[in-house]
Amino acid sequence: MTNNQQEKLFSNKFIENFLDNEPTLSLQNKYKFAEIASSLAYYLKTFSNINKLLDYICLIFKHVFNEKIIFIVPLNYEGEIWFENIKISANDECFKIKEEIKSCFNQFNFSKNFKIKEILIFENALKKIFKEYRIETEKILSRGKCRGFIYIFSKDLSDNSITDDSNFNFIQNCLAVGLENYCLIKAKKKHENVDREISTGAEIQSQLLPDYCPSIYGVDLAAHCRPALQLGGDYYDFMCLKTNISEKRKEKARWALVIGDVMGKGIPAGLLMTMLRGMLRAEVLTGLPPDRILHDLNQLAINDLDQSHRFVTLFYSDYDPRTRKLRFANAAHNPPLLWKSSDQKIIKLDAEGFVLGLQKEAEYQCGEIKLSENDLLLYYTDGVIDTSNSLGERFDEERLIKIFTRLCKQSFTSQEILNKIFKKLDDFTGQNRHLEDDASMVIFQLK
Repeated sequence: MTNNQQEKLFSNKFIENFLDNEPTLSLQNKYKFAEIASSLAYYLKTFSNINKLLDYICLIFKHVFNEKIIFIVPLNYEGEIWFENIKISANDECFKIKEEIKSCFNQFNFSKNFKIKEILIFENALKKIFKEYRIETEKILSRGKCRGFIYIFSKDLSDNSITDDSNFNFIQNCLAVGLENYCLIKAKKKHENVDREISTGAEIQSQLLPDYCPSIYGVDLAAHCRPALQLGGDYYDFMCLKTNISEKRKEKARWALVIGDVMGKGIPAGLLMTMLRGMLRAEVLTGLPPDRILHDLNQLAINDLDQSHRFVTLFYSDYDPRTRKLRFANAAHNPPLLWKSSDQKIIKLDAEGFVLGLQKEAEYQCGEIKLSENDLLLYYTDGVIDTSNSLGERFDEERLIKIFTRLCKQSFTSQEILNKIFKKLDDFTGQNRHLEDDASMVIFQLK
């Protein structure tokens, strides 16, 4: 069948013309019904106007089952009664009863959150009001889900039920498919809108992380965050403790270096991370030592974190390029790994402290260390060491320490070390396997 023929078959005018030539369509006339079926199938395949489909179904019902009144009550994609698309199929002699059925339905007090059981009450009301009719009910089912109801009014009580008629079942099933298709289209559009919003959120969040590492006197920096989903809960930042000074002077000013991890991943973690970033940036400008920064940040954020049932781990440090002293405080984050070049060994930088959002009066300790030439620091989040391979083995901290130690003994830049660790991580997890959690790393190397 050509497209032109299908377009012709699809038109209501064609159906009306060829059915009006034989008002009582013989169900034995396979050719004519095949034409209707072909036209209906073409509609389902090509179009998505649900109102047009319901009109079309009513038109077919009217001519195939001329002596019946067929009342169609569809449900929308949210499972509620679709009032604007309720249809009645009946011949012209039944105009009065059609209006009475519509009036009865409109006066029935359906709840805003429609429940299927309400339709049973409505059916009983119909049977009481229209006692002269035999009323049969059929659910419009698709993939085990109710997409609406069909009520068949028969004046002749001795008539056989049309619900067992194969032609009725065919039309009913086509209607179910049409309603299901519409619901799937609506769901798809909704998901596309959500995906678009998440993508926008991920783009905005990525802009909140530093675009590049700052120039700090005597330091080579590299950093990268790899979220498990589009939005992540990992956070790292570099902040100069002095504002309104030239870029040249900033190089030798004190800098804050921070890395954190919001419990969980995805949109909730991403939103909390964004909130925490704003609070922390405001706190950093006070110039307080790291333990006071974490104490005040915890008190600022605890109400929001408590309501979200989440907590945050955070390692905060500040570095003075003139003295090479690094001060730090830890809110239960993974301790950074420090490669002491003079001793050729790794030590962990840690200090006591609770996670943010757990205790309002939590106290934090402040540590301090003087760094030397060629020392390296690796800040990281637990997504790095918690990554597993196809055998269920974790990357773990011990493996990370071995890799980092080996790289520190060679003459690599911070960016090269960062790239090589992520490469090891990818090789460990295997092809076509994604990270289970957000993974972030910052490499801090003294030249």
